[in-house]
Parts: sequence; C-alpha cells; structure tokens
Amino acid sequence: MPSEFIDVFGYALHLAQHGGKHQQAKPLKGFGSAGVLEVVEDDDGSTYRAVYTVRFGNAVYVLHCFQKKSHKGIATPKQDMDLIHARLKLAQQHAEGESK
Repeated sequence: MPSEFIDVFGYALHLAQHGGKHQQAKPLKGFGSAGVLEVVEDDDGSTYRAVYTVRFGNAVYVLHCFQKKSHKGIATPKQDMDLIHARLKLAQQHAEGESK
C-alpha cells in the first residue's frame, strides 16, 4: 500500500480514537449503521480501503485494509465482506471479554 494512503488511513484511525470522523470516512454498506466505516483512496486505477469499527466501547478495531482488485463495479468483493463480518464478530467477542 502506498505510504501516502497509510498516512490517510492512520489519520482517520487517530480521529476515530478521539471521537472524531475523517472527512472521507463513510458507513460501509451492509452493516446497518455508521458503526462500521470505510475510508477509500484511489490511485491510478487502484483502489485501497481501510475498514474499521467504533461500535465497541472506547476501542477502535481495524477490520480490514486491502487493495480492491475487482474491476466489476464499486461494490466490495464478497470475499472481503465475509472477512470483515468474521473480524467484526471477533472484535465483539474481544470487547465483551474486556468489559467483564
């Protein structure tokens, strides 16, 4: 991933940790609320995405960072969505364990 995108994603996570929201962060479709967000950056035909959640307490959980390789539409590929769903479940289990 290009370093300038790492900086953008890092800054978005920094803002989220302090209760803010990056201007490019938007809810990821398929999760029903603004609790799962994505930041998208485009570069010369490539698209990079960082997906994170702020649903659980005072923590920000990064669920997935990837380069979208599909050239069919703008939708997030099913394989990536499945991985995000699985990691969201793990984040929830972790958050529930931390609160006990």
